[in-house]
Amino acid sequence: MPSKSQRYKTAAPLPEPRHFVDDYLPALLAQASHLISSEFHKVARQHGFSVSEWRVMATLAGGHAISIGRLAQIAVMKQPTVTRMLDRMTAKGHVERLPHDSDRRITLVRITDAGERTVTNLMELAREHEHRVLEPFGLQSAEALKNTLRQMIALHADPADDVDEDDV
Repeated sequence: MPSKSQRYKTAAPLPEPRHFVDDYLPALLAQASHLISSEFHKVARQHGFSVSEWRVMATLAGGHAISIGRLAQIAVMKQPTVTRMLDRMTAKGHVERLPHDSDRRITLVRITDAGERTVTNLMELAREHEHRVLEPFGLQSAEALKNTLRQMIALHADPADDVDEDDV
């Protein structure tokens, strides 16, 4: 049986769709996301991060403050879960909360310098994993896929969920 790295070398022939979910975009996206993410989540856990902590840190990497609601949306987590996690991550010095410039109801969060240093190596490992996943499809196809997914997200995002956030 070939190893995972050997399977990445060439794309396998596609089977004919037999079931509804074999040709249904949301099911295919969910399956691909689960499989590819699960591979990297093992690495994140080996580096002392839970999957949720990794998602939060990766989302905040770069230092721009975002609302807790937007963070939950991007990290694909429930807001109360993110809020509790941020309490623990704040205590560790990985993130900090900030007031919004114009709306007292919104709390912003950003990664600290210490948090950025903590997650930098893991982000490099994530980029290497992504490269191995996409390499069989070629650079152009990989970029086209990412652009298509970004467009899908933009087209289907709920504008009511967007908060006007200033970079802090």
